[in-house]
Amino acid sequence: MAETKVTDFVAVKVAEVGFADEDGLEGLVLLKAQPDGMFTMRAFSGETAMHMSRFDKGDRSSIPSVYNMIEEFAEKEGLHLAGIEVYPSGSVLRSDLQFVGRGKEMLLRGYRASDAIAIALFYDAPILLHRSLLER
Repeated sequence: MAETKVTDFVAVKVAEVGFADEDGLEGLVLLKAQPDGMFTMRAFSGETAMHMSRFDKGDRSSIPSVYNMIEEFAEKEGLHLAGIEVYPSGSVLRSDLQFVGRGKEMLLRGYRASDAIAIALFYDAPILLHRSLLER
């Protein structure tokens, strides 16, 4: 397997978070690259979209327990989220999370892209999107 290059990814910002259905069961997020380029991601839980929206607006008053576990672990290890990379893996999107701090690094590979984006919004960390997703 060829190693991924940093140039294969482009920095994006969350432009909009919402729902793909009127019941709020399916989440939708619009990722925007500068100067132009957009990618719409859907087919993840409406609950995750709700958390993304809150975190994007700066509300960090309460977080789901799984995100809280990550925060507690990182804090105890003196790590912070340096950024995430979102990429296609077959027919789904996956993400790698890069934690750094206290002279150490930790890379978590292959997690759900929607959860990684929510965590990146919670930590206000950079979100990188594989360039091929913008080209589609």
